[in-house]
Amino acid sequence: MAKSQQWQRIPTNLSAEQFKQFVLPHLIVGSRGPAPKLGLHAIFNYILRLLYLGCQWKELPITRDQIGRPEIHYSRIYRMFRLWQARGCFDAIFNGSVWALHAANLLDISVIHGDGTTTAAKKGGDNLGFSGHKRMKGDKVVAFCERNCNVIAPFVAAPGNQNESPLLREGCRR
Repeated sequence: MAKSQQWQRIPTNLSAEQFKQFVLPHLIVGSRGPAPKLGLHAIFNYILRLLYLGCQWKELPITRDQIGRPEIHYSRIYRMFRLWQARGCFDAIFNGSVWALHAANLLDISVIHGDGTTTAAKKGGDNLGFSGHKRMKGDKVVAFCERNCNVIAPFVAAPGNQNESPLLREGCRR
C-alpha cells in the first residue's frame, strides 16, 4: 500500500505557529471576563480531533491532570465551536486557507471535481429530494476540489435528486 504524503493527511493537531498564522486571525476572541485556563490553540485542536474522529462531544479524548480531572469540560469546547460557527469563523479560516494556496500558486484548477454524497432523511428538512437511483429521500452535500484534491469551494447542500455540476457556481460565490 502506498504511503500517504504529508500534505495529503487531514490535520488533527496544528502547531502553535500554524495556529497563529492560519487560524487565530479569523477567530472571535472574547474581551470580557477572566482569561481562559486553556488557550484557543488547545481548544481548536480538540475541535479538529473531534471532527476527525466523528465521535460524540462527551466521548472526546480530553487530557487529564495528575489527579485524573479533565483539563477542560467537553461542553466548553462545544460552546466555543458553536460560537465560532455562528460568527462565521470556520468559513473565514477556509477562505483564508484557499487564498493561501492560491497565493503560493499551489492550486491547479484545470480540472475541478464535484464529489457529492447523499444522506437519507429520517424527518423533514430544508433540502429534500427523492433520489431515484438510490431509492431514498434525502439531501446531498457536495465538495468541489481542484486537480490536487484541495477543496476550493465550501460544502454546498442540495436536494438529493440534484446534479452536482450546477452547484459549482453557488459554491464559488461564497
